[in-house]
Amino acid sequence: MTRHLTSLYDLNSNELQELLATAADLKSKYKSGERPQLLPGRVLAQLFEKPSLRTRNSFEAAIVNLGGAGIFLTTAEAGLNGRESLKDVATVLSSYSDVITMRTFSHQLIEQFAEFSSCPVINALSDERHPCQALTDLLTIQETRGELRGTHLVFVGDGNNVAMSLAIAAAMTGMKFTLAVPAGYEMPAAFLSDLTQRYPKADVDQVPDPKQAVTSADIVYTDVWASMGQEEDSERRKKAFGAFQVNADLMKLAPSDAKFMHDLPAKRGLEVTDEVMDGGQSIVYQQAENRMHIARGLFAWLLVK
Repeated sequence: MTRHLTSLYDLNSNELQELLATAADLKSKYKSGERPQLLPGRVLAQLFEKPSLRTRNSFEAAIVNLGGAGIFLTTAEAGLNGRESLKDVATVLSSYSDVITMRTFSHQLIEQFAEFSSCPVINALSDERHPCQALTDLLTIQETRGELRGTHLVFVGDGNNVAMSLAIAAAMTGMKFTLAVPAGYEMPAAFLSDLTQRYPKADVDQVPDPKQAVTSADIVYTDVWASMGQEEDSERRKKAFGAFQVNADLMKLAPSDAKFMHDLPAKRGLEVTDEVMDGGQSIVYQQAENRMHIARGLFAWLLVK
């Protein structure tokens, strides 16, 4: 059966740990100068509705480092704009490819595409989920803290796709997840209900006060206040999230060994200050580099039998 990664729910807890271990091993080899050619001749096709720096380049670098090659297609080039049926696009493109990554506005589009694809489909970002980012963050936290279980991750900001994926990741690994969020921007109730049904012991909560939330944080995490596609709402969001900026004063309320994370791109001066982004507690660039190592681990885990 073809395996896909449209959401972290496509993995069980053991598979998630296997994937992280594979990525960590490949990163260790990479740092020592080894480039295992695990996927010679394999082809990655990327379908992106949204522009990307880290996602596109990390996936392309990953497949090349493993001996394969990447092809990039825009929505218009792929026919996702209605020129062809989704079934035709998915069936044909998957016959040319060994793995497909998709970055779209609609999560349902990825799920539907995967139904028709004969090769693995990876969600490289949708409006509801960002599983590869969550995997990247787990690898980064594991490197920093040594273990995931018991870690308290405090996300300061919007209950968006990244927050929801991190909540799932926390539930799967025994982490505590707190979302510090203004009223009206919480994670959807239906999402939380589904999460707790799947993982009854999940330690996930939402609070309105970021200052109180970070006092026990091991990781302080934030994201942009207005994601791609929400630009028209940016001014209203600036007002709503004004008290949720991660700055030096907020970080002083967290334990001294707490680390700061951001999935990037960052709007410096809005959700986070330069002082925090470039400060000693920031592991943002380690986190960004790990996007490639997770991609390598994911390709190897999906395609090397």
